[in-house]
Amino acid sequence: ARRATSPVAEPYATLDDLKRMRSIADAADDELLTLALSTASRRIDDRCGRRFGLSAPSPRVYGAAGRVTPDGRLLVDDIGSLDGLLVETGWGTSWSPAAGWDPGPPSAPGDGWPYTELVGHWAGRVRVTARWGWPEVPEAIRMATLLLASRLFLRKNSPEGVLQSAEWGSIRVSRWDPDVDALLAPYI
Repeated sequence: ARRATSPVAEPYATLDDLKRMRSIADAADDELLTLALSTASRRIDDRCGRRFGLSAPSPRVYGAAGRVTPDGRLLVDDIGSLDGLLVETGWGTSWSPAAGWDPGPPSAPGDGWPYTELVGHWAGRVRVTARWGWPEVPEAIRMATLLLASRLFLRKNSPEGVLQSAEWGSIRVSRWDPDVDALLAPYI
């Protein structure tokens, strides 16, 4: 998995979505529910090694060594938008616009995925200024956020990791939800 990028403040699902999922009509737990959404979103970022929101444009520098495939693809972090994309080559404080490159894979925008490579001829260092992240939060990520946030919210009833049930007795809460794992698998 790739490293996660700069923080994106917004959770991947809304408070209203979570309240509908939990059948909560009042505002009594809104603060805890909001915290659960934010925490779930950041845990998903950590689990997947990427962010699903879209950042403001910022530069990142890549060394071509070890990041360029034999067919000339420079592997980069997720680029969620071509707006403001600037690709330069150089070193230190001396950078020049790069020419003769294309974002890839070509199917990325149609599939709702970010660009993850720049196809061209690369040597030395490449500075990429981009809006990092994903063009839109995928539905599977939104659902995983809701499931995980719901689970985190309910943990207030099992602070020691043990849930009491009249039907089943004491139940140890598992470390990670297998449904959340299945939803996240394609994005890791």
